[in-house]
Amino acid sequence: MPVPLNGVDPEAFPAAYLDLLDAVSFRAAGAGARLGVFDALAAEPLTAEEAAARTGTDPAGLRILLDALAGYGYLERAGDRYADTPHTARWLRTDVPGSFVPVLRFWVAVLDHWWGDLEESVRRGGPSGDFYAWLERHPDTLADFQTMLRRLAAHLGDEIVALTPAGDDHSLLDLGGGHAGYTVAFLRARPGLRATVVDLPGALEQGARTVAEAGVAERVTLRPGDLFTTDLGHGHDLVLLCNIVHGYRPADVLTLLRRAATALRPGGRLTLLEPLADVPSRGPGPAEAFVRMFSLNMFHTQGGRAYDMPELTELLKEAGFTDVHEAALTGSDTDHVVTAVRAPG
Repeated sequence: MPVPLNGVDPEAFPAAYLDLLDAVSFRAAGAGARLGVFDALAAEPLTAEEAAARTGTDPAGLRILLDALAGYGYLERAGDRYADTPHTARWLRTDVPGSFVPVLRFWVAVLDHWWGDLEESVRRGGPSGDFYAWLERHPDTLADFQTMLRRLAAHLGDEIVALTPAGDDHSLLDLGGGHAGYTVAFLRARPGLRATVVDLPGALEQGARTVAEAGVAERVTLRPGDLFTTDLGHGHDLVLLCNIVHGYRPADVLTLLRRAATALRPGGRLTLLEPLADVPSRGPGPAEAFVRMFSLNMFHTQGGRAYDMPELTELLKEAGFTDVHEAALTGSDTDHVVTAVRAPG
């Protein structure tokens, strides 16, 4: 969490110095989550030696980490015993509803692996590796990634369904929605609908569990494959691209949108979910900061970025779509729904 300044004027320090402290705070919290520290302290305050025995760590090393976490406000210390703060107990234990631990572990893994050569990405104009291939090679991080996306879908799914114009829909194509959260939201709302979800095999593992738990597995085909090469079929009524477009360069986005248009019947509809780069109504604060961080991460790890609405509109029109509309979500400070219709012919 932000480093406690205890009334000290932040202008008295270089901003980069405070950012250094916050960066170490974040990484220390990630280590605490990965080592199971916050779970170990759930029942009662523990000494460093007791916590080390429960987490399988070195007592001296763990004591230093615990002191850092206490200094950063993640833990409370009384004498030689450490305890979770109320905020930590709410967010950083794995057994609490909506635990932030999968999100924290995912971003720690991304920053650890990818961000060491940010300068090279800026110099060359693109990433140094294949982000999704990396995820497939790291199943624990992939599981955290899909959990994060599935939770977002559970939170936003009903609102996205409501913002997507309904028609006589029979066939839904979900591109890159391996966790199947958005597919399930549409299937629950529209009983006559069947769906095909296309994503990489590792992502679809969680999707299989999602559709089974929702009781809609018989209405869903999970198709492993690459979004740019896999046969997407034809004549679909609705295509979903939820949190996908920002991962690609404009030329690749155009290719993907054209593939989506080809997979739709004339008059079929496309629904995008995206954090838009420039939204006049969004003022300074965490949401704006997140979008800027997110866009830089997309560029560095995948070559994409957050797009603004005029850019998306032009790409959609060039791909053969019309009737482009955008709507902000009440359930998110950053995400927007963009809908479009495949032009006749």
